[in-house]
Amino acid sequence: MEATSISRRLHGYSTGIRWLRTPTPNLCSRCQQRRLASTDVAQPATDSLSTEEVARARRYCLDLLRKSDTPSSLLLAYIPAHARDAYIALRAFNIEVARTADTTSTPTIGSMRLQFQRDAIAKALSGQPPKQPIAILLASAAASLHARTAGRSKWSKTWFTRIIDTREKHLTNPPYPNLDALETYAENTYSTLLYLTLQALPMSSLTADHLASHIGKASGITAVLRGLPLLAFPSAPTTHNTQGQMPGDISARRQGSVMLPLDIMASANVREEDVLRNGSRAHGLRDAVFAVATRANDHLITARQMLADIRAGREEGHEFEHRDEEEHSYPTPGGKAAGQQQEDVENAFGVLMPAVATQIWLERLEKEDFDVFSPKLRVTDWRLPWKAFWAWRRRKI
Repeated sequence: MEATSISRRLHGYSTGIRWLRTPTPNLCSRCQQRRLASTDVAQPATDSLSTEEVARARRYCLDLLRKSDTPSSLLLAYIPAHARDAYIALRAFNIEVARTADTTSTPTIGSMRLQFQRDAIAKALSGQPPKQPIAILLASAAASLHARTAGRSKWSKTWFTRIIDTREKHLTNPPYPNLDALETYAENTYSTLLYLTLQALPMSSLTADHLASHIGKASGITAVLRGLPLLAFPSAPTTHNTQGQMPGDISARRQGSVMLPLDIMASANVREEDVLRNGSRAHGLRDAVFAVATRANDHLITARQMLADIRAGREEGHEFEHRDEEEHSYPTPGGKAAGQQQEDVENAFGVLMPAVATQIWLERLEKEDFDVFSPKLRVTDWRLPWKAFWAWRRRKI
């Protein structure tokens, strides 16, 4: 890395994680409302599942989280007790869908497996899950939500389908044409996962969804950076401790690929063949990683500023850009008073905790001078439980 490039990144650093860019106030442009649930699935109470079946499914999903998504398992304690089965089931579902590319030999087989997931979701939400642990726990959680709210709240099938459809589009690791396309991928996967988690509370809040959108985008963009080394060198022995990885953003395919936005690679003069040949020594790679990581950090900065504004009784500063999506609708079209917004944030704060894990990883990436191939980035940071506890106590992300 040239001295001038390093100097350029160091210039202007401030406290905390130090980035050149400042929060982007217009990351969102509109604001609207989300439906508590999809209208095409009734989601009745599930009477056919025994307590033992649900307990076995819960153990299976928890074990899957501990092995494949340790940060999510560590943050479980901050989810309200009544919604923990939903959280566990959703995160296990995310792992199962995301790793389809890693565990199938061809895109055709991957598409077939994802179609099975679509069918399993439809059956689980209708109260007749297949005898598969994730589907069973999803069905149990959906029935619990239905019972707790006397049928007024239910999960959106559309959001489950969005996650699956987005993963299917990326089975062959197509390049992101630009940074906005990567951001859209993150919104349709990680942000959508947070929307579903909020529904499980249940929570119908424009403010909570807006925060979840920014945090999910930050998490999704960061996940792609985390998976870059193992996508570039998929044939290398996977001896790394994968506890710190976002599941599903690495691939077992033999042909390497560099999943950075093409516009960023062009701007930094990064050539894919150079990365596949030289790894972290590739010309311009650290500058490209820095640019992508900056976008993720911008979303975290924006979410923190939103929290500060809400607690101070001020306007959020920008509107929610996904307001026109069908699933975003709320009981109060005109918005909520400042006091109600603060209450929504308080009730939803546990769902927003992935921001803590994402921030820690970005800080470690900065410490490694944006060398995304550093082995130190492949493990769960031991500070996460401690930092999560203090974030929860102080209600800061």
